[in-house]
Amino acid sequence: MDPDSQKRAAAAAALEFVQPGMRVGLGTGSTARHFVELLGERVAGGLDVVGVPTSEVTRSDAERLGIPLTTLDAAPELDVTVDGADEIGPEPDLVLIKGGGGALLQEKIVAAATKRMVVIADQSKLVQVLGRFPLPIEVMPFGLAATRRAIEAAVAALGSPGPAILRRGKDGHAFVTDGGHWIVDAALERIADPVSVANALAAIPGVVEHGLFIGLAQTIVLAGPNGVRVIERA
Repeated sequence: MDPDSQKRAAAAAALEFVQPGMRVGLGTGSTARHFVELLGERVAGGLDVVGVPTSEVTRSDAERLGIPLTTLDAAPELDVTVDGADEIGPEPDLVLIKGGGGALLQEKIVAAATKRMVVIADQSKLVQVLGRFPLPIEVMPFGLAATRRAIEAAVAALGSPGPAILRRGKDGHAFVTDGGHWIVDAALERIADPVSVANALAAIPGVVEHGLFIGLAQTIVLAGPNGVRVIERA
């Protein structure tokens, strides 16, 4: 299977975690889109679920597919969230890098409100050391230069030096998240201590959220040329 077919196979396998009556978090990104499409087919066939989207893009897709939607205000505890990842660290921790699709803040809020987070991916996303994928960090537009400087100093002090580069949209202007923030992508190459990096970033004024998802992924559904396998966090 090519990578896109692997993503769809992982998404199809994740449907097994969705039962009638569940409140389901709907992730954002190319892999999560496969899950939303397949869930829409099940809903059209009579599956009774309600979804909480993690972005306006996902909301639009879900509405088009006829998936009933609600909000975290109306349903503050979800049964399962299915989402993709840009990188998946090794067992037993299964730390994720997320935010390539620009929705990391909402994705983390939804994941934290969920009994089980199921991550779907092709097998290339499973790595021994996080960091080759640039770490997305959602920041306030105000004081960007100072925030970037603080980010670069903090990660360098932890042995993961690299530039924090402002993400830009197709129009060349700063990419704007659904929350009205900007994103910088920290090209760190290697994150040996994700917990320390996460704590350091969270302490920086101007940082709204970072793309390290620690202790949130319960189940990983990985698809490869030889099929699908499921990894459960201890």
